[in-house]
This record gives sequence, structure tokens and C-alpha cells, in this order.
Amino acid sequence: MHTASFDGVLDAARQIAGHAVRTPLIESPALNARLGGRVLLKGENLQVAGAFKFRGAYNRISRLTDEERARGVVAYSSGNHAQAVAAAARMVGTSAIIVMPADSPRVKVEGVIGFGGEVRTYDRYTESREAIGEEIAATRGSVLVRPFDDPFVIEGQGTTGLEILEQADAPIDQLLCGASGGGLIAGINLSMAARSPDTRVIGVEPAAYNDTQISLAAGERLTHPPVVHPSICDALMTDRPGELTFPINRRLDRIETVTDAEVAQAVRYAFRVLKLVVEPGGAVSLAALLAGKVPTQGLTTVGVLSGGNVDPALFAAIIEDRFTPAGD
Repeated sequence: MHTASFDGVLDAARQIAGHAVRTPLIESPALNARLGGRVLLKGENLQVAGAFKFRGAYNRISRLTDEERARGVVAYSSGNHAQAVAAAARMVGTSAIIVMPADSPRVKVEGVIGFGGEVRTYDRYTESREAIGEEIAATRGSVLVRPFDDPFVIEGQGTTGLEILEQADAPIDQLLCGASGGGLIAGINLSMAARSPDTRVIGVEPAAYNDTQISLAAGERLTHPPVVHPSICDALMTDRPGELTFPINRRLDRIETVTDAEVAQAVRYAFRVLKLVVEPGGAVSLAALLAGKVPTQGLTTVGVLSGGNVDPALFAAIIEDRFTPAGD
């Protein structure tokens, strides 16, 4: 059985070359001055389909056999993995069915359809996306492309960390990255452990969806307490860490959490100061930095901007200071 590894990350980099975007590592004098150190932002909001997810999706789907391509793929996702799978499937000439929450941002649903994917919606509070995806895969003989618990997906996401290390012109003291199912930060951990072991990797989660934080504290995979108000970080609303990702992510330095108000501030700052469109779930690292959750004075810090697929109405409300957090 294939196990996620740094050698796999290197292989993934070769596999996705020419298909995924080598996104920029962005430095802003204004942000440096505000935080008193160097801050480098990895712009995965500029990736194919608007998020880092394309890396892992393409690395997995491009390895399908001819027989598997004929049967198509199925995936479940709140939106970014959905669009990535649809985009990768189109590139390799196969079909894609995506199981998405009924309350997914319309921009993400439209993105899947635009890439030629077929959408099946479900109620995230009463139905199991995993069960629906597995049923479709069994019925149609499709290949299930999991959003994070797949070694090829983890290794594809790990190319984000590999690029960061190749692009940075100085040693990196700390790296912040959103943590949900844990695929991106697990892949980054593989790269950092191999090439920059002294870099502290810090996960960031929405305050009410801190399943990785409580799981690391307990030493086992746990589910966060029931949530009254959904977060605006729709991309980071998993209920517990992945089975494959959690062991890798036990090397994390720690997990910080951010409120929706802090995330909204980061989305607003990214637009007004950095001139970047970043979705709430993609802005949690920047939110933690702006809110002073980690020291930055005199340090070189990397923050991953993991996606830019934000609902237009929500984005307008945030940047115009009309957004009121429901649960903060």
C-alpha cells in the first residue's frame, strides 16, 4: 500500500509540473512594517480552480488507468476540492460527480459545473457525505478521490511546501497554514521535516472547529463540540482530522484558532492592502498574524493563503464593513 512520504512529494512535483500553477511567494512592505518582521505569503488563491486543492486532485487523478478513467471519479467536498477534482478530471479526460453540501457557496457550485462536473447536494447536518460518495462509487464503479485521506492527495498538497522552500531567499522561522482535514498541512509537514526541520509549522483553525487542536492535545482523533453557528470559513468545517493526516500532523508546533471577526479582518486587509482576493478559509493564517496570535518581531514567517473562492455577497459585506459575525 502506498504511504505518503517526502519522496512522494518530489514525485508529485514532477507529476503536476506544467499543469498546476507555481504560485508566487508574496512579500508586502506594509505587512512587514505592521508585524515587525518578514512575512511571505504563498498565494494559492491564484492556483488552478482558485485553491491549493488542485495539486492533490491532479496528482491523484492523473494516475488513473485507462479503465479507471472510463468509469469516472467521485468526490465529496464543501467546494475547493470539488472544483479541483472537476478541473483535473476534465484535463485527463474523465467524468466527475461531486457530492457537495446544499449550503455550499454558489460560486463554488458554479465552479464545479463550469469545469464539467456533475453536482449532487446533501444536508451536511443530517447526511454523511462519505456514505453518499462511497455509494456512488460502488454503484457506478467510479474511483473515489478523497479530499485529504489519500496519500497521493497529501503528497500533491506537499508540493506547496516544496515550492515555498525553493522560493524563499532566507531560512523560514515559522510557517502558518490552515488545518481542517489536514491534507495541506500534512503535505507541508512532509516537506518541512525533510528540507527545513527547524521551521515551526503552526496550524490555524476556526475557533468553533478546532478538532485538530483538541485531537493533538488528547493524542487521538476527536470531534469538536457541537457548533451553534457555522463559520464563514466553509472550507475548514470538517469535524475531525483525517486518519492518514493526523499521524503526520502530530509534528506540528501547535494550533492557533481565529474567530470569524478576525478572519473577516484578514479578508478585508488582503483586499485593501495586499490587493488580493482571499476566501475566509484561505485567510486564517493571515488572520492569526494580524491578530497577534504568534510572535513575528524579527522573524521570517510564511503564511499560506490557501484559496480565493469567496461568495461575492459575503465578500462585498466584509470589505465594506457590513459583515456581522454570528457566533463570535
